Amino acid sequence: MKIAFLMDPLETIDPLNETTSHLMYECNERGHTVYFLEPHDVYIRKEEVVARMRNITVSPGLSMKRYWRTLIRCLKKDELIFESLCDLDALFLRKNPPLNYRVLEFLQPVSGRVFMINSILGQIVGNSKLYTLNFPHIIPETHVSRDPFRLKKLIDEFGGAMVIKPLARFGGEGVIKVSDRDRENLNSLIHYYVQAYREYPLREPIMVQEYLEAVKEAGDVRILLLNGEILGAMRRIPRKGDFRTNVHAGATVQKHRVTPREKEICRVIKEKLIQDGLYFVGIDVIAGKLVEINCVSPGGIPRINRLDHVRLEGRVIDFIEKRVTAKNAEKPSRKKGMERK
Repeated sequence: MKIAFLMDPLETIDPLNETTSHLMYECNERGHTVYFLEPHDVYIRKEEVVARMRNITVSPGLSMKRYWRTLIRCLKKDELIFESLCDLDALFLRKNPPLNYRVLEFLQPVSGRVFMINSILGQIVGNSKLYTLNFPHIIPETHVSRDPFRLKKLIDEFGGAMVIKPLARFGGEGVIKVSDRDRENLNSLIHYYVQAYREYPLREPIMVQEYLEAVKEAGDVRILLLNGEILGAMRRIPRKGDFRTNVHAGATVQKHRVTPREKEICRVIKEKLIQDGLYFVGIDVIAGKLVEINCVSPGGIPRINRLDHVRLEGRVIDFIEKRVTAKNAEKPSRKKGMERK
């Protein structure tokens, strides 16, 4: 199969800890042809969606470190592949947030002919922290507004600690804990986050969510879902003096067995995820409440692999192969060989 990965520059990746590198490695080991492209590589040629890609397929059987060094050398070659995206069997959309809406617009015309993980429309509706509002009965108390007065009133009425979350950031960036007991700083922070100096329509809406005290000791649980089913899980413990559980913010990981409550959360969201084409996602759960759904470049596979002595990337590529095979069986294949220009 021909499988491409659209993402950020590969040189920025730590291959031992990145989910994308493990997915690429698994594809390569199975003998698939693997391509790499960045958002700016997609364009239109005679009404056809085309991309300039690099073939990063290398010899199988290498360790991850050697594989990655060899792959990076492929990027330094001048040779590019220019071809219709419809010649691909699958396309992983793994660029880190925020979404690049322009490239999604370019890709939309071929979304029905190339299996994309995750779907374009699914990423558009699911990338925001607002997506959890589809499941109001299993999330913490949540408010979203761009009005500083209204937000401060909500926090005062709540009467305790809450968490402010910018809607479009990731990796714990900009997430802070606030309290009605620190009124001077609270007022300043709210004004800063919503950009209150701007006209009301231009301000940034922010999410204010109930702070779950259990996160300090127990952290949160990252659960990876594949086609709505639990793929694997780990617990993330924040570093001392912080409440954020993102590994990029210094959190550590522990082995975790999914609880009945967490299984119920997964059951509740399963149908909606599949309906929106969100086949591979990571959800975050604190004290039995869903706090986030990550559908844009979700991570966690390498760390869960080490904790549970598994290879979750194999199950992901199994799923891709089955979906592509079923898709190709629906109509005669018209795929052409990749063309070099």
